Amino acid sequence: MFDTGTTGFMLVATSLVMLMTPGLAFFYGGLVGRKNVLAIMIQSFVSMGVTTILWYAFGYSLCFSGGQGAIIGNLDMAFMHGITPMTAFAGSSSIPLLVFFAYQMMFAQITPALITGAFTNRINFKAYLIFLVAWLIFVYFPLCHMVWGGGLMAAHGVLDFAGGIVVHATAGFAALASVFFVGKRKVADSGAHSIPLVALGTGLLWFGWYGFNAGSELRVDPVTALAFVNTDVAASFAAITWLFIAWSLEKKPKFVGLLTGSIAGLATITPAAGYVTTKAAVCIGILSSVICYMAVNMKNRLGWDDSLDVWGVHGVGGVTGVILLGVFGTTAVNAAGANGLWHGDALFFGKEVLAVTATAIYAFLFSYGCLFVINLFTPVKPDEKEEETGLDEAQHGETAYLH
Repeated sequence: MFDTGTTGFMLVATSLVMLMTPGLAFFYGGLVGRKNVLAIMIQSFVSMGVTTILWYAFGYSLCFSGGQGAIIGNLDMAFMHGITPMTAFAGSSSIPLLVFFAYQMMFAQITPALITGAFTNRINFKAYLIFLVAWLIFVYFPLCHMVWGGGLMAAHGVLDFAGGIVVHATAGFAALASVFFVGKRKVADSGAHSIPLVALGTGLLWFGWYGFNAGSELRVDPVTALAFVNTDVAASFAAITWLFIAWSLEKKPKFVGLLTGSIAGLATITPAAGYVTTKAAVCIGILSSVICYMAVNMKNRLGWDDSLDVWGVHGVGGVTGVILLGVFGTTAVNAAGANGLWHGDALFFGKEVLAVTATAIYAFLFSYGCLFVINLFTPVKPDEKEEETGLDEAQHGETAYLH
C-alpha cells in the first residue's frame, strides 16, 4: 500500500529536522556567556517535549484537520483519533499519515525555540514555559493551518515551500517583540564563549536543513532534488557574501560572520527552495546576506538587545525569502508553484508580500501582548542578582563548566 522508498526518505527527513532543534541549542549556547549556556539550551530542548505533547493532544488536528479556507482547523483528530499505522496521508497516499504527523511535529518544535535567542539571559523559565504554550496555540497552529493545512492563505494562492511565513517570519518578529518587552540586560554579557560550539550548531542546522527543505516536497522527485541543491547553494553564497562584507567593513574575516551568513541564506531560501531555479537561489543567497547584514547593523545602531540576531537573521531573512519567492517563483521548475513578478505575475507577488507582512505584524503584536499578560501573573524578567549570578545557577542549579 505504501511506497517504502518514499516512506523511508520521509522518516530520514523527519529525523534531520528533529536534529535541528538540538543544533539550535548548541548554536545559541555557544553565542552566550559561560553563566547562561544551560539556560538557553534547555529552552530549545524543553520545546521538543512540550510541543510534542501539544501536537499529540490537539496541535496536529488544529493544523491539518478540517477548516478549509479558515483560520484554524478542528479537533476531529485530537489525541490522534482515527489515526492508525495503516492510515494514509491524504496529500500523498504513498506514505502513512503517521509519517506526516511526525514530520510536521518537528517543524512545530523548532519554531518557538528560534525565539529564545532574543531574550537570552533575561527571562524566567516559568514565564518561558507559559509563553511557549500560548505562542504555539495562538500563533504557530493558526499560521500552519492557514498556509499548509488548506486554510485562509492557501485558499488565496499564498505559497511557502518550507516555512518562510510559518516558521521564520513568525519566530523572527516574535523575537523582536520579546526584545522590546524584556528590554536590555542589566548585567553585561561577555558574549560568545565558545565559537566551536557555534560551529557545531551551525553544522547540525545546515545538515538538518536538507530534511527541512527537500523533505517538504513529501516525496522523491525532481523538485526534491531542486530544493536540496537550492538549499546548499543559497547557504554557501550567503556565507561567503557575509564573510567578505564583514571582512571589508570590519577589517578581519570573522568565523562567526561566516556561520551567521550561512544561517541567513538557509532561512531566506526556505520559502522558495522548491519553487525557484538554482540561478535564482544564487541571487537569493547573496541578497540574504546583504539585507540581513544591514538589518543586524541597524539593530546595533538602534541599541536593540537582540543579542543572537534572531530578528535580523530569521525574521528579516524569512520575510525577504517570501518576497523573493514572489519575484523569482516559476512554474517551469514546479508546476505546483506560481510565476512571480520576474515571470510576469504581479498578483502572486502582491499576495506573498501581503501574507508575510500580515504574519509579521500579528506575530509581533501577539507576542508582546502575551508577555505583558504573563508578567501580570509571574515575572517575565529575572532580577539583577539572578542576572549577575547567571541563570544556569540561579534558576536551574547547574553549571555548564566546572571551572
